Amino acid sequence: MNKQEINALINEINAYETIIIFRHVRPDPDALGSQIGLKHAIKRLYPNKRVYAVGTEVENLKFIGDMDTLTDKQFERALALVLDTANAPRIDDSRYTLCDKVIKIDHHPPENQYGELNIVDTTASSTSEIIYEILTSLGYGSDYIDTAAAKCLYIGIVGDTGRFLFNNTTSRTMEVAAELLKFDIDHTKMINQMQQREASSMKFQGFVLQNFNFDNGVGNIFISKEILERFNITASEASLFVNAFSDMKGIKAWAYAVDEGDAIRVRLRSKEVVINTLAAKYNGGGHPLASGASVYSISEYEQLLSELKKLVNG
Repeated sequence: MNKQEINALINEINAYETIIIFRHVRPDPDALGSQIGLKHAIKRLYPNKRVYAVGTEVENLKFIGDMDTLTDKQFERALALVLDTANAPRIDDSRYTLCDKVIKIDHHPPENQYGELNIVDTTASSTSEIIYEILTSLGYGSDYIDTAAAKCLYIGIVGDTGRFLFNNTTSRTMEVAAELLKFDIDHTKMINQMQQREASSMKFQGFVLQNFNFDNGVGNIFISKEILERFNITASEASLFVNAFSDMKGIKAWAYAVDEGDAIRVRLRSKEVVINTLAAKYNGGGHPLASGASVYSISEYEQLLSELKKLVNG
C-alpha cells in the first residue's frame, strides 16, 4: 500500500455519487468491521453521497452494523469497494459486476486481483487495520473517524488477531488499537457480544471437543448435515468453533470441515506450516496459517486431509 494507491482510491471516491461496499461470504468481524467502519467514514466526510454496505447478515455479529437492501438498478454507475476478499467468487453479492468500477482492499495474499485498483497489504493484521491506515494517512483522521467508525475497526482488528493472540499481531497493530480505544468504546461489551453463543451452540461445542480426531500432530473433524440438524445450528454458527480444539497439546495443524449442502467447507489452521498453498489446490486460499478450502465429496476431503498430514510431517 502506497500513497499513490491511496490517492487513486480517494479520487475514485470523489468521482462517484453512489458507493457500495462489499465483503466476503460468511463474514467474520474483520469483514464486517472494515465494511461498516469504512461506510461510516465515507458518510462522515461526504454526507451527500449515497453509501451502502451489502451482504448477508450474521445474527451474532449484527451489533457491528446493519446491511442495506438495494435494487439491481442502484448498482448501476456505482463504485464498488470490495473489502477483505481474496477471490472474486467469495464476494457476497454477485451484483458487484453491475457496478461501474471495482476496487479491492485486502490483507490476504493477492491470488486474484479482480479490481481495477487493488490495494493489498499482507503485512497488516486485518483489513480493518488497513482502513485505519488509509484514513489517517490522508491527514484527515479526525474528520473521517468518529466513535461509530472506531468501534467497527477495533472489533475487526480484535477478531482477526484472535484478541491479539495470533502471530499477525504486530507492534503497529497494538498502536492502532490504542488509538481507536481513545474513542468512547466499550471494548469489553463488544468482545462479549462477539463471543456470545446460544445454548445449542455451546452443546455443539461440547460435541466437537468430544469427537475431533488427532493423529501425529494433525487434528480434524467433519460436521455432517445430520449433526447440524441434531444440534439445530446453521453451518455458519458451526464454523465459529474452528479453534475449539486448537489448544490440544502437540497439535500443529487442523482441518475443520462442515457440510454446507452445495459444498464441504474446510477451514484449515496451522501453528507453523504454511497451508494456504494447499487450500489453493482445493478451491480456496487465505493466509499462510489460516485458510479455507471447498471440496465436493468425502473422498476429496479425505484426500485434502491426507495432504495436510504429509505437509505437517514431511
